[in-house]
Amino acid sequence: MPALPVSLLEPVWQQFAALVPERPVVAPTHPLGCHRSSVPDQVVFEHVVAALVHGSGYERIASPGCSDRTIRRRVHAWAAAGLAETLHGLVLAQNDRMIGIELGDLAANGCITKAPSAGKQGLKRSTVAGAKDVSLHLVSTGTNRHDAPP
Repeated sequence: MPALPVSLLEPVWQQFAALVPERPVVAPTHPLGCHRSSVPDQVVFEHVVAALVHGSGYERIASPGCSDRTIRRRVHAWAAAGLAETLHGLVLAQNDRMIGIELGDLAANGCITKAPSAGKQGLKRSTVAGAKDVSLHLVSTGTNRHDAPP
């Protein structure tokens, strides 16, 4: 089941696909000229949108056809091309058109994730959601960092 209805996701993909740079099907730099074919941009796009909608990490959104590493690499490539903020804006604008975002009613939530082996390298995750449970922003910081900025 998709994170968003197809009627909402398809127009956003069409707008975003026009901005995404062309990718070769296989890596042309491979020394033997062979390599696994890349995951299509649309599949990665659907996973990124699912992560934005649910406000969860890529590990939870990943599937057998698209790993969390693939999602991260593609998001970094899109961010380097200046498309990450554009994607977030397109999704929120389309959602606002279809469902409506009420910015007057916002809710903030956070959690602390312990580091393995009782270390001090855990994470604090804070998210802001609209009145209709639409995740608007997600921030991740180290647990040893003070909440109030200096």
